[in-house]
Amino acid sequence: MEKTKKSGGVKRYAAYIKGYTAPTLLTPVFMIFEVALEVVIPLLMAAIVDGGLYARDDFLLRSFIPETLKTGSTQLIFTLGGLMVLAALLSLGCGMLGARTASVAAMGFAKNLRRAIFEKIGQFSFANTDKFSTSSLVVRATTDVTTIQNTFQQVIRIFVRAPMMMVFAAIMAFNINASLSWIFVIAIPLLLVFMVLLITKGHPLFTAMLKKVDAMNTSVQEDLIAMRVVKAFVREEYEKEKFHLAAEDLKKAQVRAGRIFTFAGPVQMIIMWTCTIILLALGGSSIIRFKAFGPGELTSLMTYTTQVISSLAMVAFIVVSFAMARASATRINEILDEKIDVIGTDDDTPVANGDIDFEHVSFSYKNDPDNLTLADIDLHIKSGETIGIVGGTGEGKSTLVQLIPRFYDALEGTVRIGGRNVKDYSLYALREGVSMVLQKNMLFSGSIKENLRWGNQEATDEEIVTACRMACAHDFIMSFPDGYDTDLGQGGCNVSGGQKQRLCIARALLKKPKILILDDSTSAVDTATDEKIRQAFRDYIPGTTKLIIAQRIASIMSSDRIIVMDKGRISDVGTHEELMARSAIYREVYRSQMKGDEQHA
Repeated sequence: MEKTKKSGGVKRYAAYIKGYTAPTLLTPVFMIFEVALEVVIPLLMAAIVDGGLYARDDFLLRSFIPETLKTGSTQLIFTLGGLMVLAALLSLGCGMLGARTASVAAMGFAKNLRRAIFEKIGQFSFANTDKFSTSSLVVRATTDVTTIQNTFQQVIRIFVRAPMMMVFAAIMAFNINASLSWIFVIAIPLLLVFMVLLITKGHPLFTAMLKKVDAMNTSVQEDLIAMRVVKAFVREEYEKEKFHLAAEDLKKAQVRAGRIFTFAGPVQMIIMWTCTIILLALGGSSIIRFKAFGPGELTSLMTYTTQVISSLAMVAFIVVSFAMARASATRINEILDEKIDVIGTDDDTPVANGDIDFEHVSFSYKNDPDNLTLADIDLHIKSGETIGIVGGTGEGKSTLVQLIPRFYDALEGTVRIGGRNVKDYSLYALREGVSMVLQKNMLFSGSIKENLRWGNQEATDEEIVTACRMACAHDFIMSFPDGYDTDLGQGGCNVSGGQKQRLCIARALLKKPKILILDDSTSAVDTATDEKIRQAFRDYIPGTTKLIIAQRIASIMSSDRIIVMDKGRISDVGTHEELMARSAIYREVYRSQMKGDEQHA
């Protein structure tokens, strides 16, 4: 069985940097050079003020300046000014390069993470998929990944730049005047405590906000998918109101999440300006009363103070991002950590034949033996048989056939295909041998031919036409101007329900399966077409086992055997004549339908 990772930390997400290691590592390097050059600028500025304007012989950097450049001289001012401009340009260049490499690294990281999420979702069984709504999976693979992508970019760029700037600026400030730099000892802990409070309070708020995003996207998705139903029942106003409520809930959640962080800016400004005022008061007093240092040094001290506080503010901003990213990472980890409950073997041996055996099989969607959907199913079907399945809504007909290709696994008992336990096949080999047309017919954007080749990518045009003739689809396809090259549009919006069903049957036939399952797949076609399709099955694929779930008794009356389902159990199995003689359930369904047909006639 697959071992599921439970780690959701840095080590897990570091794996998604693969292929973008170089820009990831270069970004901090560029940031270090940018910061180093940026902290030199206040020193040069202090030297210009004290050495150039005030002609102090003890100005900063005096020991690095040639004696030929005399204090108070224009040449000294222009030389230091030129160095200051050069440092600024080089710092700007490093910052631009760092921004570019950070963007490349973050986008590559997000691409790898999205691919991992998509591949994991692709491995989900139906049971795994049932745990998540479609809209939630979409948000997690898009919005949540974008949140983590932005945080990753900030970590390798700002989270390196800000602490480095804070450390370098503090060191420079202490070197200039240690007696005035004590202010950092008070300011830094205050901001750190404030940031811890932010991230502690912010995480649950962002988690709640993201759930509201899921709810709003669910409303949008349902409305778009069911647009025809909405218009048919004149429910536009209802849907508008439902969306309005979802959007209003999201707004309130965003306000609650954002409100706590509105204090970040004011707190930062209060601390920064308080530090500035204290420096001006104490530093100005020292200059006026004791001439302990020059005005240029005080100016550089104020600049370094601003750099330290601004760097802490940047860290606070990243802390906000961490709170959001943590909530998003939790949701993504739920997908990545989801235990796949249907795992095949590495044995790609194809399905030998269409024999199907259910050996005392029970099934529960909740894996609860006290809440069974199917109970003690014991059934044996020979290869090539045509089996009809009838029963009321919710009696387990679709669930029964979905155990064959392992969309779900049985809770108890064994399902065998071709004489082998379905769990002994690889999922590819098993599902290649079983072709299934589900209740909800799904077509994809692209041409009719492209959709049909989902059944067999190597199918020739002749094979495609043959399959479509068997499914009674060829004639209506050829009625289109572009024939098999007709673009279906999103979800097959250009064809009717009956046409869509026939295309899906043709697609399934192209797999040339050992077992063909039709789950109420001819409900939208007329009875004459239904009979033609069944006759084609008898004539062209006699060796294929055919399981046909149908609401219309007429669709399965000619089956070799008919299974009657009742409350998750097999009530009876037999031919139409046998069931009419001994099955009360079957007779009731038959008579109700035949009576309806007679009245209609």
